[in-house]
Amino acid sequence: MDKNLFVALVIAIGALGPALAIGKIGASGVDAIGRNPEAAPKIQTAMILAIAFAEAVAIYALVVALIIKFV
Repeated sequence: MDKNLFVALVIAIGALGPALAIGKIGASGVDAIGRNPEAAPKIQTAMILAIAFAEAVAIYALVVALIIKFV
């Protein structure tokens, strides 16, 4: 099979998980802030940190795709 197909699959599958996770984190964070507005700064900090960790998974998928493409 063609390497480009594998690269496309790695990027597609590798981006799906973080996209779903970021959506879930955002929805849960907005819900939590709606229930307890005075805790918004703490919730927002935890949300941003969790989104950064989820985004790191997508970056790892990108690195794997680049390794497949160029090696």
